[in-house]
Order: sequence, then C-alpha cells, then structure tokens
Amino acid sequence: MRAWLNGSILEDPAAPAITVQDHGLTVGDGVFEAVKVVDGAPFALTRHLDRLARSADGLGLTGLDLDEVRRGVAAVLEGQDLPLGRIRITFTGGVAPLGSGRGDSPPTLVVVAAPMDPAPASTAAVTVPWPRNERGALAGLKTTSYAENVVALAHARQRGATEAIFANLAGHLCEGTGSNVFYVLDGELRTPTLASGCLAGISRALLLEWSGAREVDEPVEVLTRADEVFLVSTTRDVQPLHRCDDRTFDVPGPVTAQCQKLWAEREAADIDP
Repeated sequence: MRAWLNGSILEDPAAPAITVQDHGLTVGDGVFEAVKVVDGAPFALTRHLDRLARSADGLGLTGLDLDEVRRGVAAVLEGQDLPLGRIRITFTGGVAPLGSGRGDSPPTLVVVAAPMDPAPASTAAVTVPWPRNERGALAGLKTTSYAENVVALAHARQRGATEAIFANLAGHLCEGTGSNVFYVLDGELRTPTLASGCLAGISRALLLEWSGAREVDEPVEVLTRADEVFLVSTTRDVQPLHRCDDRTFDVPGPVTAQCQKLWAEREAADIDP
C-alpha cells in the first residue's frame, strides 16, 4: 500500500497522519472516490474525478484541484505492481472546530493505492428496513458520511449477505450500500433512475451506455418478480446475485452473462472510457 497526503508520499502509510481536528474525521465532512486499478492503471479515472468535483460542489467544499489529485494518483501507483487494485481518493474540509461549522484551514487531500482481491463470482443481498432519503441534502453525493451504510451492511452480514439494498422514501428500489442494482424483468434490463436518490455510479453509467438498459423507478418489491438481479460497482464490476432475501437464482442468468462479457470487452478496450 502507498499513501499520499497533501502533496507528499507518506513513508509509513500505517502511521498517524491526519489531525484529530480534521472535519472529515470529526463530522464526516468530506467526499471520496474508489477507483479500480487494472494492470497498474486507473480505470475510468476522468469520470471518477468529474464525480468527485460534483460531490465536492454539492457539499460546498472548495479548493479541490483535480490536477493535484492526478499527481497523487500517479505518485501512489509509481513503483507498485498492481495487476488488480483500488485507489481511494478522499477530500475533506480540513482542520475545523469540534462541531459542524467549518474552519478556514486548507482542505485535506488523501490518495491511497492498495491491492484488491477479485470479487466472488456471485453473492447474496438483502433488502433493509431503513429507506434512503431521495430528498435529503446528500442525495446522490458520494460523501464520507457512511454510518447509515455501516449499519445496513452489518444487518446484511448477519443474514449471510455481502450487500444491503435500500428502497427510498417513496418505496421504490434505490441502491446498495456501495453498488447500483440492475434487474431483468420480462426480458428487459432495468435499473432505478437517478431521481430515486441512488448514487450516479460510474459503473452504472458505463453499463447503461454499453447495454441500453432502461432507467425506471418501480417499487422495491419488483425484486420478488425479477428473473435476474445483479450489482455493479468499482469493486464488483457486474456481479450476479444468487440470493436476494429469500429468493435464489441460477447464476449467471443469460442477460447478466451478456453484461459480464460486454464489461470485460469494453474495459480491455479503453482504460479511461
């Protein structure tokens, strides 16, 4: 693992480096991106940086320099042998008083690169009883305020699953804690719209462009009728569900298998689509 903080590589990435007054630590005032590394190169980096900027703007964080982020990415990848890895980019409000109000210190920028294991061939997910708030101030932003996801994921893991799926306040299917949800109904590939409050996932956007899936908002109960369900994310690519709540599926289904093949082909053809 290599880590870069505010312009410099850390000699010991495991050593303390962030002040206890950093607003990202004290109140979760920050945004982040997770970027897949393929054969030593970041995948879809431009799209990730564009979303990082949108999230920072949505949170009111100023001072983000995307050229500086790219320098950090290059620095943490240099000298590493990463056939498969993950980069974590975190941008916070910097040092601030011990409360919700921001200070006037410069922001904090952290970039970390580390190896990543391939995702399992399939997985299980459960729906959770807590809704996503599609009307909230953070809806659609990739912020470091992930406590809601931590609780939901713990709920899922207690039930033998690796992902939790949220409905929104309207009762419509929304998203996972760290993934977007696709499903097949009546032979058609579908996924919730961004109006559902789901994150505008990079993998989601790419698969929509490549596959022609339809965006539609439907009650979360649609998962009880779907013929296939799969997750997409930076760490999962296209990962079928062999179980969703009490339903089981033969995996991969034909549409899912086609999407997996399409993903592998397009990823190999262009590292920054």
